[in-house]
Amino acid sequence: MSTPNKPVKTTGRPVRALAILAVLIVGLLATALIQGATSVHLGLDLRGGTSVTLQPRASNASNKITSEAIDQAVSIIRQRVNSLGVAESDVTAQGSGTNRQIVISVPGDSGRRVVDLVGQTAELRFRQVLAESSALTANDTSTAATPASGVSPVINAKFAALNCANPASRQGTGADAPTDTIVACSRSGASKYILGPAEVLGRQVSKATAGIDQQGASGWYVLLTFNGEGTTAFGNITARVTKLTSPQNQVAIVLDGLVVSAPVIREAIPSGNAQITGSFTQTEAQDLANVLKYGALPLAFDRGEVQQVSPTLGSDQLHAGLLAGALGLFLVLIFSLLYYRALGLVTVGSLAIAGTILYLLFLVLGKSIGFTLTLAGIAGAIVSIGITADSFIVFFERIRDEAREGRSLRSAVESGWARARHTIIVADTVSILAAVLLYFFAVGGVRGFAFTLGLTTFIDLLIVFIFTKPIVTVIAKWNFFASGHPLSGFSEKSIGRKHTSTPLEA
Repeated sequence: MSTPNKPVKTTGRPVRALAILAVLIVGLLATALIQGATSVHLGLDLRGGTSVTLQPRASNASNKITSEAIDQAVSIIRQRVNSLGVAESDVTAQGSGTNRQIVISVPGDSGRRVVDLVGQTAELRFRQVLAESSALTANDTSTAATPASGVSPVINAKFAALNCANPASRQGTGADAPTDTIVACSRSGASKYILGPAEVLGRQVSKATAGIDQQGASGWYVLLTFNGEGTTAFGNITARVTKLTSPQNQVAIVLDGLVVSAPVIREAIPSGNAQITGSFTQTEAQDLANVLKYGALPLAFDRGEVQQVSPTLGSDQLHAGLLAGALGLFLVLIFSLLYYRALGLVTVGSLAIAGTILYLLFLVLGKSIGFTLTLAGIAGAIVSIGITADSFIVFFERIRDEAREGRSLRSAVESGWARARHTIIVADTVSILAAVLLYFFAVGGVRGFAFTLGLTTFIDLLIVFIFTKPIVTVIAKWNFFASGHPLSGFSEKSIGRKHTSTPLEA
């Protein structure tokens, strides 16, 4: 005996959902075109990149080369690389004991800039200016700097002899100790200084961001926010020097032993904020903010030769991975068409649209956050094909269950969706949560696998709601499907229902 049809409230508006999907695809395509993204960024294992070896050395007597210091440096460098949006990079320590080296490998041909940046010791210190003069040129050694009062003859002699036109004087090794009175050049080499002991240190910075002066007066700058200890120390030094005459009323901002800027302090600054200016470009300001954000490296490094590296897996493995994905996708489509007949075309369309959105996202994310596709990422996409197929099967089988109980096809679609969507949401949510946890607790290629798996699972959830369900709602109105045609996938034989007088038509 058949179960009588019960009215089921129609959920959603299929035309509106399909319109949202169209807007989404057009929006992603337009974004990719505006960005100029024409190809997917491939990772280090697929296209090679840039590699450099950093040899650690102690920056001063208090910083010794230890395994703990090298591990800390690896962690900080990895954070810096990730903050720059360089995905799938490789930062490792090689060797044993205190002879370990740090090897940085970055995908593509832009690795040199990244390597230059992450190898900075980033020793940020705020020091009072005790003396300042224009730097001597390489051809002018006749003029000696005026000795500064209250400074030892040794320091005055170093100040007089310092020639900032010499490139070696502007390398900024950061080998100075915070408690020392030092001599230093400006970044440009135009000025030189005698600087008092450091009173505010980089470890007291809690936040660093890049910004631009909208009035155009100072261009790009880096805004620092100090922690409680740094706020007090910065407030004290600015309050003290305001009472002094030039140049002692200046506070030098020193990065890796070079003076970035030395502004005159006209009033105390107790707010815990400071601004670094220095004719920065946008890239320089953003890079400096990213470096300072994660603190100073515990060691200084001598840089080895920067080399181009070939792919570690090569094109054969890439082709094998793509072949495996294509084969898996082909088998899913064949199963859908054989088992669900014409309804399987919905699976074909859904997977095609999901693949289109995934490709466009790869293009957009590659430009916006530096996403790169690796073999591990390809594996994540292959695994997601099965997850996507599960969603379709759950939905289609629910529809068949409802039709088997005597509902019309249009009614079966709505009641089947009401019961299937909870299962689909739960299953995909579990997969996404697993991918998120794996991403945050793993390193290297595993993170690429997790990111791609989570992204493709989210796309599956999106497609089921704004394409699969709406398109099934539309085709349920067609007589070919509603009448239970043998090739529709909803025939009496397909749904496993014995012949009854109850038609599938609405």
